[in-house]
Amino acid sequence: MFIKVLDKSVYELIAAGEVIERPSSVVKELVENSIDAGSGSISVEIRNGGRTFIRVSDNGSGIQPEDIPTAFERHATSKIKTKEDLDSIATLGFRGEALASICAVSKVELLTKCRGSSYGVKFLIDGGECMDYEECGCPDGTVFTVRDLFYNVPARLKFLKKDVSEGNAVENMVSKIALSHPEIAFKFIRDGKNIFVTPGDGRLSSAVYSVLGREFAGSLLPVDYTLSGVSVSGFVTKPLSAKSNRSFQNFFVNSRFVKSVTCMVALEEAYRNQIMVGKFPGCVLKIDISPASTDVNVHPAKLEIRFSEEKPVYDAIYFAVKNALMIYDTPDNGGMINEAVHTPKPVLTRAEIFAKPEEPVKQFSFGSSAAREVTVGGKNYNDISPKIIAAAEPVHTKDQPKSSFTFSKVSEKEDFSDYAPAPKPSNDIEAFDPATPDIKVAGEIFRTYIVATRGDEMYLIDKHAAHERLNFNNLKKGIATVDAQQLLTPFTVKLSYDGHTAVCDNIPLLERFGFTFEPLDPPDIKLTGVPILLTDDDPADILTQVADNLAAGKVNGADEIFDELFHSVACKASIKGNQVNGIEELEHLAKAVFDEDIRYCPHGRPTTVKFTKYELEKLFKRVQ
Repeated sequence: MFIKVLDKSVYELIAAGEVIERPSSVVKELVENSIDAGSGSISVEIRNGGRTFIRVSDNGSGIQPEDIPTAFERHATSKIKTKEDLDSIATLGFRGEALASICAVSKVELLTKCRGSSYGVKFLIDGGECMDYEECGCPDGTVFTVRDLFYNVPARLKFLKKDVSEGNAVENMVSKIALSHPEIAFKFIRDGKNIFVTPGDGRLSSAVYSVLGREFAGSLLPVDYTLSGVSVSGFVTKPLSAKSNRSFQNFFVNSRFVKSVTCMVALEEAYRNQIMVGKFPGCVLKIDISPASTDVNVHPAKLEIRFSEEKPVYDAIYFAVKNALMIYDTPDNGGMINEAVHTPKPVLTRAEIFAKPEEPVKQFSFGSSAAREVTVGGKNYNDISPKIIAAAEPVHTKDQPKSSFTFSKVSEKEDFSDYAPAPKPSNDIEAFDPATPDIKVAGEIFRTYIVATRGDEMYLIDKHAAHERLNFNNLKKGIATVDAQQLLTPFTVKLSYDGHTAVCDNIPLLERFGFTFEPLDPPDIKLTGVPILLTDDDPADILTQVADNLAAGKVNGADEIFDELFHSVACKASIKGNQVNGIEELEHLAKAVFDEDIRYCPHGRPTTVKFTKYELEKLFKRVQ
């Protein structure tokens, strides 16, 4: 077998196939070139999923006439000049492969005119061969028209999906780019129909509303946070608006849409214990970081990115999202459509996010003592901790027997004169304010939901969900350390090399959770003690998970491993549905919900549903 250099017609098709996989690849490359050209408006039109027709028009700087033939040569670019420029790429394109790859597998027509020029240029190129070059009249900017994609590569054409699928891929790609540049007005036309138009006013909320729709925009909370030189801004969905898949997760690093496991894990970790199992948060997050700290030249389509240090990026996203959920996700917040409707809130520091209360946690006890008896790892949790659940039995006053449906007494001379239409509530976010009226419990319904009022608002509180979250929070706060059980026969655990390093660097943390060990030669350690909370779980598997989490830079590398156990303890120690409780117990629990701002149970279900007086009066047709 002899080695020989491939013909140009062959190797150009191979190279083009690495960059241009489908119509969406063509659109991505052309739109990114338009953005790099300083365009203020960009229009994308496709037909038949982009297979037969793609047109990208912009009002950018255009291409100089003498540069046009060169622009279609491989590795021809105006974005970088030296190898040092690769360390600080500030443009979306930089390889100089896009135009050469596109024209190698399609028929391309270019119309371009530089600002200030008297005329433009029309350039035709077919399968990489120049067909026509002439002066013509055209507006400032550039118009690329691509026809008959893969007409000369039948094998690639055969593997394209149906027009609907390819069109959906193009629409998804254009929407991502439109979200990443809200300062540019985008228009997307599909088979003669306008799909979306963005205003280009520079407001991310406007782009989100135009591209993703009113429903999604109405479920968002604002994010704005900076940590260790990494800035994170944009929006995240409320926990109750979580999606069934990750398709609504949009990450933009330095205004470039990317797929990043680091970003995804940080986002979902911030929602842990606040979101339903099997659901995923949505987001539109812009991460600004020094270009020198990133490498975007790791994927043919530049959809993946590498960070020189992943932990600062992970921490910044995690705390940014956590901060947004703690400040803005309140029962009074109906969603985020426009930043202007929100009252500015203070940004919590990392210490404040994880701050522990200085005063003892309030003690509550509900239901029978049997409902509170929990044994884990041989340890009785009938009284988990004074901070978790008090040992007192349910309290019932003489005149207040156990009842599943109780209401406070209404005066026979009740004055209904104040039942005038209530003013329509505003969209401003209001956290629970101590200055507002105290919560008043009217009773409970179905032996499951507490009925309470506060001012002109009525609340239904899920007894079990609220009490479970209260116990879960107090369990995590109250157990500062987990008792260790020393092994009679220590054994060796083999970790990954990164996990071994992470474990050895976090010995005090692991000892707090009940793990004691002796480091051996990497990647082995000798496990000498395990957490007493563990029952049938394999301690080696648990430690391996903890090590992997720590190696990945997770904020709470060990905490999350025990969360499922804490869930179980909290659930078993909580009052149950159909359990009878006195009015004092209900008042204690309702007050705790507001005092400690309990919004979701550990499994992500809401604990409270609010109805305003205005909403109730609308139901009874008192107001329009």
